[in-house]
Amino acid sequence: TWPNLYLQDSASPLMEQLMYFHDHIMMILTMIVMVVLYSMIMLMYNKQTDQNLLEGQMIELIWTVTPAMTLFFIATPSLQLLYLMDEINNPMMTMKAVGHQWYWTYEYSDFNEKEMDSYMLNELDNNTLRLLDVDNRITLPSNTFIRMIVTSTDVIHSWTLPSTGVKIDGTPGRLNQSSLMFNRNGLIFGQCSEICGTNHSFMPIVIESVPINVFI
Repeated sequence: TWPNLYLQDSASPLMEQLMYFHDHIMMILTMIVMVVLYSMIMLMYNKQTDQNLLEGQMIELIWTVTPAMTLFFIATPSLQLLYLMDEINNPMMTMKAVGHQWYWTYEYSDFNEKEMDSYMLNELDNNTLRLLDVDNRITLPSNTFIRMIVTSTDVIHSWTLPSTGVKIDGTPGRLNQSSLMFNRNGLIFGQCSEICGTNHSFMPIVIESVPINVFI
């Protein structure tokens, strides 16, 4: 049950860094909770020997500087990750996803405008996952810098791959973009993460990450 309480295994370098950042924050929060609990317990058992003390310069300095330093150690990696998530520099290929009610259309913009629709599979067998598999999977190369462009034709959708740390809103009349890179081969599953109508939960995303020579 423990893996079900944690994040998915990462499929991209960005998600690895997000998981490290999560662990970093959780460690800081654990220390804060332990200090606060210790202080509360000590206050319950103290003899109130300093009840007439009006000020303490040193302790006031400590409880002002310590939270400021804690925020610094949280903000620095957070801002670095925000910058990396928005950075798109010389992508090797571009993939476009268009959201519809309730399926996805994909366009390989660099390959003679190759286009296909991706619907959820209704039939089940031993090789498919219920509510997660599709008839047309996207095939993308691993260890390749990809620019992902997402838009919509009707309502707001959200193209989301949790194991890669990518979540892009598909908004009608707008093109939103994000960077995408897979550091392992295999199947990567996602779903629309915007409430887009009655069949919102039935438009999954499946990417097949393959070596670049197989992709070509």
